[in-house]
Amino acid sequence: MTSPFSTRPLFIALGLLLVLVLWLSLALGPVSLPLGDTLRAALRLLGLPFEADASVQQAELILSQIRMPRTLLGLAVGMVLALCGVAMQGLFRNPLADPGLVGVSSGAALGAAVAIVGGAAFGGLPEAFAPYLLSACAFVGGLLVTALVYRLGRRDGQTNVATMLLAGIALTALAGAAIGLFTYLADDATLRTLTFWNLGSLNGASYARLWPLLLATLAVALWLPRRARALNALLLGESEARHLGFDVERLKRELVFCTALGVGAAVAAAGLIGFIGLVVPHLMRLLVGPDHRLLLPASALAGASLLLLADLVARLALAPAELPIGIVTALIGAPFFLYLLVRGRS
Repeated sequence: MTSPFSTRPLFIALGLLLVLVLWLSLALGPVSLPLGDTLRAALRLLGLPFEADASVQQAELILSQIRMPRTLLGLAVGMVLALCGVAMQGLFRNPLADPGLVGVSSGAALGAAVAIVGGAAFGGLPEAFAPYLLSACAFVGGLLVTALVYRLGRRDGQTNVATMLLAGIALTALAGAAIGLFTYLADDATLRTLTFWNLGSLNGASYARLWPLLLATLAVALWLPRRARALNALLLGESEARHLGFDVERLKRELVFCTALGVGAAVAAAGLIGFIGLVVPHLMRLLVGPDHRLLLPASALAGASLLLLADLVARLALAPAELPIGIVTALIGAPFFLYLLVRGRS
């Protein structure tokens, strides 16, 4: 295992990178703010008593209403997707595994399609619930499909990882067919909404959308490191992990639930954003090694930084228009995935 002391410079670099990206994310956009004003405005929002002239007050208003919730949303989404990617790669003992393998992403997409296209069917709901309908349906859809995948993978009190993987692939295809049907039935307005949601975006971030995701991210970020040693043992194989005293079946259940909670909350808040859960854990594994005690925090820092960088590209590339962030992450992740395939063959 890699020593924590040998990776200390890497963690310092990742922390500094995240601070820099957070700063740029708050400052840059269709209306760019001076970096100094952005820093002072951010510190004022944190309660520090900085004097504020007119430009700082304007920056503080923009940050508090628009950019702070968007930046925090990107931070949480990137972090939880990367952590869940580590969990799935540990569960399947495959560095090319992705959180979507257990069906949570496709289930969330199907739930969102039901909410978008069949929104009229929910007309009897209280008005206060209306802003949360899409997120709630996406989250519930992700949990239900993941629960079904896990149930299909159980037999005689044991969880067969290969069966669960095949069930995830089959249900992902089935959910894709159902989404295609809803796309066919949608009118022009709902079709546009459905298309953009499936491409992922941090646009329209609000504190109301942010708090449920922050709670899910906090739960995942606190729980997974407590299972780092069990994940290390699982790398040796299920039998070896049992001989070392770990409850493998309980660990599998917890990893699946954790992934469903984290990815479901992320997809519900920001739509489908691919490759973060694949690229970041794999890249961090190349840098810090397979020890999950180091891999989990490194992936959390790198995932947050990568998603915020992708969001900056999405905002600035065609400003004042905005690219869906899923396109940007795919442009980053797909070439990296192909590189891994070529590298593996050679």
